[in-house]
Amino acid sequence: MLPDPLHPAVVHFPIVLAVLAPFVLAGLLLALRGGRLPQRAWLIAVALQAAIVGLGWVTMETGEHEEERVERVVARSALHEHEEAAEWFVWMAGATLPLAALGLLRDRRLAGAARVAALVGTLVTAAAVARVGHTGGELVYTHGAALAYLDRGTTAKAVGSTIMGQILDGAAHEAAGAGSPGDDGRSRRGHGGDD
Repeated sequence: MLPDPLHPAVVHFPIVLAVLAPFVLAGLLLALRGGRLPQRAWLIAVALQAAIVGLGWVTMETGEHEEERVERVVARSALHEHEEAAEWFVWMAGATLPLAALGLLRDRRLAGAARVAALVGTLVTAAAVARVGHTGGELVYTHGAALAYLDRGTTAKAVGSTIMGQILDGAAHEAAGAGSPGDDGRSRRGHGGDD
């Protein structure tokens, strides 16, 4: 049985692979240049990049599948930002895949140039996936996207007791710290006035 929601269950696979890819490709590149590995070892880089593209696409599809449900609790602009970041990541990973494949050419000079270009592509892809992760984290932890998956009773308990208490305690603390009209203009955070 598949987890529900599926998106958070699969999202970490392309993120981890995209972050590891520059290290793997750099290691392969150095080992190939030093003659410590056969040229066909570059297939590891191609397979890794293909996995990133495939898993990135699957993850993006699962996110789109759950978009309507999350839109009930999260502003469309925040979802759109995450969606655009995900699309950019998949496009960058997809553009890097043929570069990695060109690294298998028999012409060592062209293959070497393609391998370096693929390494640069993995660096750009890693930066893109970092943006996806950041915007996804904001959806969950700042905008409350996880609330879309709670039932009414759980939501009422969570929001009604713990979260609302924290919100109210935080608001009361901020109000007390900023000073109030009855404290002669002095703030509890500072002395205020000229002492």
